[in-house]
Amino acid sequence: MNAILGVIFHFIGGFASGSFYMPYKKVKGWSWESFWIIGGLFSWLIVPPLAAYLTIPGFADIIRNSSTTIVGTTFLMGTLWGVGGLMYGLGVRYLGMSLGNSVILGFCSAFGALIPSIYYNFNPTPGKITFTAMLHNHGGQLVLLGVLVCLTGIAICGRAGMMKENDLTEEKKKESVKEFSLVKGLIIATISGILSAFFNFGIEAGNSMGVAANGAWKATHIGEGDFLFRNNVIFVVILWGGLTTNFIWCMILNFKNKSFGDYVNRKTPLARNYLFCALAGTTWFLQFFFYGMGESKLGNGASSWILHMAFIILVANMWGIFLKEWSGVRKKTKTTIITGIAIIILSVLLVGYGNSIK
Repeated sequence: MNAILGVIFHFIGGFASGSFYMPYKKVKGWSWESFWIIGGLFSWLIVPPLAAYLTIPGFADIIRNSSTTIVGTTFLMGTLWGVGGLMYGLGVRYLGMSLGNSVILGFCSAFGALIPSIYYNFNPTPGKITFTAMLHNHGGQLVLLGVLVCLTGIAICGRAGMMKENDLTEEKKKESVKEFSLVKGLIIATISGILSAFFNFGIEAGNSMGVAANGAWKATHIGEGDFLFRNNVIFVVILWGGLTTNFIWCMILNFKNKSFGDYVNRKTPLARNYLFCALAGTTWFLQFFFYGMGESKLGNGASSWILHMAFIILVANMWGIFLKEWSGVRKKTKTTIITGIAIIILSVLLVGYGNSIK
């Protein structure tokens, strides 16, 4: 039952992540950096502590009582992840929902799913599964197989994106992705995918804060299992780091592009723009709100991360189809993207089952 609930929570989180960029498409007359940082204020500054306040009594005390090393390391991981998150927005901007997410999350899945278990090989931590343990356990082997299958599906989705590049004229490409730029987009997406995995590392670095939240829960809810929302306190610190990176860069772009006036430009639908930015930012955070719930049920960092990434790819590709990003391509190209999605679904089943018998 825990495994089933974990998969459901990860699906909801993946749907939120794969969908959050859609409201930004409704913002009119603002530069990219302007709507990105307004949405980011909700994603990284406003909603996370509100969620922690509503779910974890005394969450601020948990952060305050944690060591400087733990908080600092968690913040640092969030800062590095923030660069990846910033590049994610640019990657989708230049490649579109389908190709952008496939490339970005391919790298993110590999780094985020495997490195923590390798890390715990050298730094054993109670309750955390090492890479060696996964290799010698049937459930762990299925999880690792699921990771490989998922990466294969991601590679096929990426291949479909390349085929699309060859199928369409420049004019057709820009009908669905207005600023389409393959080379620039691929470079940005690669950097984003690698650095985005640091969010998972941040969760591991701040694990003791989650343990403290879990302990406080069990002290008053004896026999009711682990605390679903324990990671919310960790998210607050990680996202401080993400806000720092994105805020600095967006302010630089505002200055460079002379776009500070966007925030008060009455020639644009200001109320509508702020509303859609708030919706995008809040939807973005929900991915990790439900990720934390899923991780609390599955427990295995590799399982949770790969499921999260896989569901995002599925949803993002569905949005890509809805936005007609694949309109006008050859039948072979459409078959390739469908095959990639089907393989990712298979990987989700493998990872979920492997975790259930670990």
